[in-house]
Amino acid sequence: MKNVVVALFALVAFAGTAFAAPEVIEMKKGVKFPHKAHIAAVGNCKKCHEKGPGKIAGFGKEWAHKNCKGCHAEGKKGPTSCKECHK
Repeated sequence: MKNVVVALFALVAFAGTAFAAPEVIEMKKGVKFPHKAHIAAVGNCKKCHEKGPGKIAGFGKEWAHKNCKGCHAEGKKGPTSCKECHK
């Protein structure tokens, strides 16, 4: 029973963060990040947010180019060239 309560609590906590997530995050250099679309497509917040919801530790140009561009290239989906992100 205790495991069920913990699992339900975790589900509610995660669902709350997903619903509270912004539709689009506007970053530097004209980059618009479709956050909710990524939640739906990736389905695993920890792919980017290693420590759970909130700001990404170490996020910056190098992180984005390695992780975002790398994930897009690996999955053969999403922008990988400069002008596709920086408009």
